[in-house]
Amino acid sequence: MTGRYRARARGLARGMRLAVRKTGLMGLLERYLTTTRHTDIGVMYITTAFVFFVMAGITAMLMRIETAFAGRTIVDEATYNSMFTVHGTTMIFLFMIPVLVGLANWVIPKHVGAPDMAFPRLNALSYWTYVPAGVLIWVGMPAIGWTGYAPLSVWDKGYGVDLWLIGLVLIGISSILSAVNFLATIVILRRPGVTFRNMSLFVWGVLVTVVLILLATPVLTSAFTMLLMDRHMGTSFFAFTRTGVGEPLLWEHLFWFYSHPAVYIMILPVMGAISVIIPRMSRRPIFSYWGIAMSSVAILALSFTVWAHHMFTTGLDLRVKAIFMYSSMVIAVPTGIKVFSWTATMWNGRVQLKAPTLFALGFISMFVIGGISGVFQASVPLDYMVRGTYWLVAHIHYVLFGGSVFGVFAALYFWFPDMTGRYLDERLGAAHFAITFVGFNMTYFVMHWMGLMGLPRRVYDPPSQFLLGNQLSMVGAMVLGLAQLIFIINVFYSIRRGAPAPAEPWE
Repeated sequence: MTGRYRARARGLARGMRLAVRKTGLMGLLERYLTTTRHTDIGVMYITTAFVFFVMAGITAMLMRIETAFAGRTIVDEATYNSMFTVHGTTMIFLFMIPVLVGLANWVIPKHVGAPDMAFPRLNALSYWTYVPAGVLIWVGMPAIGWTGYAPLSVWDKGYGVDLWLIGLVLIGISSILSAVNFLATIVILRRPGVTFRNMSLFVWGVLVTVVLILLATPVLTSAFTMLLMDRHMGTSFFAFTRTGVGEPLLWEHLFWFYSHPAVYIMILPVMGAISVIIPRMSRRPIFSYWGIAMSSVAILALSFTVWAHHMFTTGLDLRVKAIFMYSSMVIAVPTGIKVFSWTATMWNGRVQLKAPTLFALGFISMFVIGGISGVFQASVPLDYMVRGTYWLVAHIHYVLFGGSVFGVFAALYFWFPDMTGRYLDERLGAAHFAITFVGFNMTYFVMHWMGLMGLPRRVYDPPSQFLLGNQLSMVGAMVLGLAQLIFIINVFYSIRRGAPAPAEPWE
């Protein structure tokens, strides 16, 4: 990113402060309600996503408190199930994907040399589709689990399921609009000299991600629409109704056909960001540029061949299970290429242990643990043993929190000086990382053991022999929540009093 763009970013931050002084809060509100500038929309996406992140975190802490003690503690069974639904939905659809869209909105035009996104109004429409979708999901709060499995999601007569489904349809539309916009911006608006041979690896990550979104998201959005039709129009795609007999496994196939590629939708842009952060903070060129770029393309191709490993216990033919077992193991190879490339880049480099580096290292270590547990789970016999247990809770959180969320924090610490002209405080950043790292592992590592011991997930009142593990997990969740409070304080403090950043913040 050139000094010219950094100077422009600092000018935008100064302009925003002047706008508040001159026109007051209403003037600033009018600007953000009507803006089509990619920098403004990026900030709006990131800010809104973090609001949902806090809400999802509160539900997570409440659930951990509830499962740490025998009997009812703070909520009843129905409320617990509703919190479980909105927690999973929010973390994936309302935080993780939108915050990456926000980062990409800010960074992509600058990295490809474009003045703005290819379709600025479409960009604004995608954001204003995302916001009401989140409101509908939280107003609905159905008790059907974030996977919405049929026939429960068909037979539940509450209005909450309808609001949840409509919200997710809107999220799908928002994602597709953003994907079209990013694809057009990267392919068409690159300035002369920016080619597929030398463009930023973050751009490569986003490019592969938007192709994934365009191929997978319409499938899930269509499935949500079909589920609404089953509920209100007399069709029988997924469940027994008065007009016919549906197939619940069809819902699982459609849901997981999107939802496993969604893991890579949430991780590939982060991997691209790490591929930018590690070389800059190590003072060395990236090791194997093409290895990292082409491994992203390999993940794109393989991600559509693994969805049925979520369905090994549903009675699939053994030959089908074998195919998906092998593909689920093979997909670890391109990920391993990235990990070894990042490690080789840091080897003998002059590594600066600043906050972006700390979170990048946390990302690599936690994601590797999640990836290894995923390779274990790809084995059909082991999957039979751990399916539906806390092992899966640990695995998905090591991949998506230890991986994606740690990577998002690395990217935010890295690009914050470009966004605001000021550094985030390094002491608070180091404390944020250390407490997050400790709290995260306290919360989720013990779940591997509880899962292997047979504790089912989604249980409101776990057996007494698991209370100690759940109490340790509860303490970890409280520590993890405290760490995010430090980050929020750091942001507000640094916007006003942070150290000014030069044109090249990480030289």
